[in-house]
Amino acid sequence: MALRPNPTLRQRRIGTELRRMREQAGLGGSQLARELGIQPAQITQMESGKGGISVERLRTIAAACMCGNQPLIDALAAMVSERGKGWWEEYRGILSTDFLEIAELEANAHSISTWATTYIPGLQQTEAYAAAVFSRFAPFIPSHDLDARTAFRMQRKTAARQGGFPYFSFIHEAALRMQFGGARVLADQLDHLIEDSLAGRVSVRAVPFDLDTFPGCGENIMFVEGPVPELATLQMDTVAGCMFFDAQPGLIRHRSVFEHLNSTALSEIESREFIRSIRDEMRGKYA
Repeated sequence: MALRPNPTLRQRRIGTELRRMREQAGLGGSQLARELGIQPAQITQMESGKGGISVERLRTIAAACMCGNQPLIDALAAMVSERGKGWWEEYRGILSTDFLEIAELEANAHSISTWATTYIPGLQQTEAYAAAVFSRFAPFIPSHDLDARTAFRMQRKTAARQGGFPYFSFIHEAALRMQFGGARVLADQLDHLIEDSLAGRVSVRAVPFDLDTFPGCGENIMFVEGPVPELATLQMDTVAGCMFFDAQPGLIRHRSVFEHLNSTALSEIESREFIRSIRDEMRGKYA
């Protein structure tokens, strides 16, 4: 089988979990290869996501590594069995890989929690607000690239709504007040947040400036739960681009961030009133 030159996020994650399984068993790549009767290079290829793997071989590797975590093995087997291309593939070659990988991550989510400190999370943005967020980049993005990014974000939002997974959104007051596109665009965006919350599509919780302590993590983050806790992924927006983390210590640390947010953020009802107050303030700027 030909090697994949650019494995997807899902394919790389399968490989990462195979490597963790092997390392937890105390086996080197050559040792595992001997157990399976294959070449060590094949182990490297599978663990990098560049080499394909069958469900049967996955289960054989799990047995050789004496992995007793059956829910994890079954979840990985389901990932291996997935076939077909996602809707985001139509944008391959048009947008950077970061965009596609976020969409792929969301397509396999069992629940999503976001923490926003600088702008409204992508899955809740209006079209005008999304375009304004992308327009802030320097050097400036050409109009055709801006249109593609905005259309992609709106399609992500539609796909997430159809996915039906629980979505918990925590938004700092700084993000609620940042006027991407101006007061009118922000007011419409805040209206959209309120509508989302009232419709029950998203649990929207606000974190005001006067909270006694900052809940941690200054970047916008998205925590995606998989079918088992071990397959969770943290996605973080940085000035250098999108980053993904799946090491267990980091996942545990960021789960605690969301636990803290859940205990300190305003309730959903209080949050709607708080967001309405900012929306009305924005409307007063252009009335």
